[in-house]
Amino acid sequence: MNITVSDQAEIDAARDHTAQTRRATVPALEALLFTPVPVLDHGFVRVIDYMGDDAAVVQAARVSYGRGTRKVSEDEGLIRYLMRHRHSTPFEMCEIKFHVKLPIFVARQWIRHRTANVNEYSARYSVMDREFYIPAPEHLAAQSASNRQGRGDVLEGDEAAAVLALLREDADRNYAHYEFMLNEAEADPGRRGLARELARMNLTLNAYTQWYWKTDLHNLFHFLSLRADAHAQYEIRVYADAMLAMTRAWVPASCRAFEEYRLGAVSFSATMLAILRRMLAGEAVDQAGSGLSKREWSEMMSVLHP
Repeated sequence: MNITVSDQAEIDAARDHTAQTRRATVPALEALLFTPVPVLDHGFVRVIDYMGDDAAVVQAARVSYGRGTRKVSEDEGLIRYLMRHRHSTPFEMCEIKFHVKLPIFVARQWIRHRTANVNEYSARYSVMDREFYIPAPEHLAAQSASNRQGRGDVLEGDEAAAVLALLREDADRNYAHYEFMLNEAEADPGRRGLARELARMNLTLNAYTQWYWKTDLHNLFHFLSLRADAHAQYEIRVYADAMLAMTRAWVPASCRAFEEYRLGAVSFSATMLAILRRMLAGEAVDQAGSGLSKREWSEMMSVLHP
């Protein structure tokens, strides 16, 4: 991760500034504010601002006037109840804003989560940086033979070297063409540069972009439940993992409930639950007599017999 001198000065200035407030603050998250956490080779994620804490979730659920006088254990019990029974509205009372630097192809997958406010770096207004995501060798894998969205075995030897060389070559060549079309870095007075909004179309999808991404806690948990999952694509999962660590610092009780009832849990369909009851009663059940498709049966068995 490359942080310019001016960017670091801006981060230091933001971290040095303090303000008196009557609103709830979380010391563990305050300690992380503005600090970029490195992700991938040039990316990062950092918390810019937040509103609310675990007590805000409890307050919203009880619709009380203040932060309450009940014991912490009682508050956590309520939070776990809310999570367990999918009462999501109280979690919507907390919000957080991230600054994320990420490859364009990851951003296009990420933007499918339409329940956030997003403002992205504008390549119509500014020139894109010469930074590209190049996978580490251990993350360079072939297409999975059984999963159209997944990876198979890691590429090795000459095959891996050839792929990495192509990724670097294509990114460098296209960026050089991008700079030529712009005619800004070393301007040739004899020709006019192409408009930035057009020149950007030549960039590769592994170029880095940046955005501010603001969401409420309920929708953040939904994002994390999909993207911090072991089956998620590696390049977005590492961002989710970093954000999950920040969420633990921000709302520890809510995050414990989320990890217990959502992230670390599975859901059975009504048919699956009926099959499980039959198995517990001692009945031998196979896929053919279960009423489940082969994929559903395989998914259920992978949970019962990992």
